[in-house]
Amino acid sequence: MLKRELIDTVTIRDGETLELFSHGRDFMIVLGYNELMSTRMRFSEEQLAELTLDRLEADNPRILIGGYGMGFTLRAALARLSVGATAVVAEISDKIIEWAQGPMAELTGDTFADPRLDLKICDVAALIDDANDGTCEKFDAILLDVDNGPDGMVRADNNRIYSRTGMAKARDALKPGGIVSVWSAAPDHGFRRRMKEAGFDVEERTVRSRPNNKGAHHVIWFGRKQT
Repeated sequence: MLKRELIDTVTIRDGETLELFSHGRDFMIVLGYNELMSTRMRFSEEQLAELTLDRLEADNPRILIGGYGMGFTLRAALARLSVGATAVVAEISDKIIEWAQGPMAELTGDTFADPRLDLKICDVAALIDDANDGTCEKFDAILLDVDNGPDGMVRADNNRIYSRTGMAKARDALKPGGIVSVWSAAPDHGFRRRMKEAGFDVEERTVRSRPNNKGAHHVIWFGRKQT
């Protein structure tokens, strides 16, 4: 029987420890007893990109992805985006990118060489603020997967992103008709209410963690900016 092997660890800002494990050809990133992501369960993260782009009308969209993770959402987006599009990725830990280019290089492929990618080592909330104060251009879509849902499990500071004020900032960082989408491992009726209070028309979709209608049930919320 294959054993799970610890490859590396990193301490994030709140003092919590992320661990990268391998299990045969698979990889897992773990926080305490919580498996945050795994190469075995990528489908819902890919659907975060697919379903968001299905709802966009812009020809060359500028999108912001909060959290690189293992790159599933980014690679699904790049597979669909036009040549003139831009995918800005905010990843707070450079160690995550180091893992992507090191132990998981085969999975990553040539992702970081794509000219449409603009990778930032920063908090996604900072880029949302930049779009609001004119430091950078606004976005056609903001895709958020920086926790296991709309709460600060990985980082307490992430709670501000999912608050009504945080969602209002995300709304203001969008271009007219833009969309914010949020991935979650479980339902959260309070968050859906906060999205509506922040001025979004909200759609909730349940997706599976694996293709062919298999695996755990995950949730994606889509909030379209009201005009």
